[in-house]
Amino acid sequence: MKTVFSFMLVCLYFIPATAQQLLLPGAPVFEKKWIRSGLTEMGYYAWSEGKWAEICSFTYDIRTTDKTLTVYTRLKFLYSSEQWIDTSVSEAGSFKPLYRSSFSKDREYAIRYGQEVTGYYFDKKNMKKEGVKEKPATAFFDSYTYPYLLGSLPLSTGYKNDLPIYEYRHGQSGNVKLARITEVKNNVYESKLTGEHKVWKVSVLEEGTNDQYEYYIDKDDRRIWKIEVRSGTQQLLLVNKEIDFNPFTHEFKKEETLKLITSGNAVISGQVFARDNQNEGLLKGMAILNVNKKQYARTGTTILLIPYTPYFKEWVKLNEDLRKKGRSIPLPADAAACIKVATVYDDKGNFDFVNLMPGDYLLYTEFGYTHTSHRTEVVGYTDTYINGMFQGTMANTEVNTYASNASANIKKVVTISKSGETVSVKLKKTL
Repeated sequence: MKTVFSFMLVCLYFIPATAQQLLLPGAPVFEKKWIRSGLTEMGYYAWSEGKWAEICSFTYDIRTTDKTLTVYTRLKFLYSSEQWIDTSVSEAGSFKPLYRSSFSKDREYAIRYGQEVTGYYFDKKNMKKEGVKEKPATAFFDSYTYPYLLGSLPLSTGYKNDLPIYEYRHGQSGNVKLARITEVKNNVYESKLTGEHKVWKVSVLEEGTNDQYEYYIDKDDRRIWKIEVRSGTQQLLLVNKEIDFNPFTHEFKKEETLKLITSGNAVISGQVFARDNQNEGLLKGMAILNVNKKQYARTGTTILLIPYTPYFKEWVKLNEDLRKKGRSIPLPADAAACIKVATVYDDKGNFDFVNLMPGDYLLYTEFGYTHTSHRTEVVGYTDTYINGMFQGTMANTEVNTYASNASANIKKVVTISKSGETVSVKLKKTL
């Protein structure tokens, strides 16, 4: 986990510890059933100019055997090819550290833990390699492993503990500092995909840097949902991307789906437009000639074609159900790659899809247009008299037209029945 934060640290502090229980490798309090193998990806954000900006992708892969617990981490910057790769190996039974390595474009190091910490450090900028040798005065955990051990502790409201951790810093000794669990409280994490989860909010102060961490750990399965970090004036955030989330009952078959949109000779040719009939008063339900005429989608408007296979039908249904709860299910990258895109090519809203095989397809588009409303309003009354006698009153009305900006969201299922067929379709929005 420390890979994520080390490049942001700007200073080192030491804060004297107050008396608190100390955990060491081999302590019986760890519930090892909560430490499970698997890959997790987290979005990494920095607070900048009043908003969260994603700058990195952070993944950690935990692998357990009867003998070892290994944590592989990778920090990849979004706007460059740079990445940091780290490995931490500990004994499976005691979590006593055995090995640690770290590689980036500027430096690398590898160390082994024993009675002494030994290894090497290589400065790639200066092409200088140095040996590492240190003899810590106490037992410790590796700083890259301990965050994944927090969920295996007997967490409860008010729980506290200290963990000595080793964080290698080039050119320094005394690299064992405390990670202090200062507070544990009840909390809730709201996932956009899976809804509400009850969590433990675990506050940790790392004395080596004076950085404050807030871990949101699921009460049911000890998954880390979110990490908030305060490092000096820096505010950082990691959010679990839930790459293991799969609500589908139908299997996605990429090769078969791609063939539907690339290997045929059928065509869908269409036109997209909006038409307003939203009148009021005496004109309600009626169209006025040359006023409520077709308003074609602009040239360049995007049209999506989705192969309407059982998998995509399920995806649409799931999102329709979740929309009421303010959530949605994004498509996996392989499935998103099977959505075909066309654009309106003229001022009459025309578009084409080619190279299609027989099957069902869902067409979807959205675009802006001018919404017109026609309202009848009474502007006065005329009284009628015959031979001086009152016969009645007639209201005098006029029609007023109002215009406003509106948007059209249109979807339609289209079927290609046979090879080589051209299907004409109108995508229209009528109010």
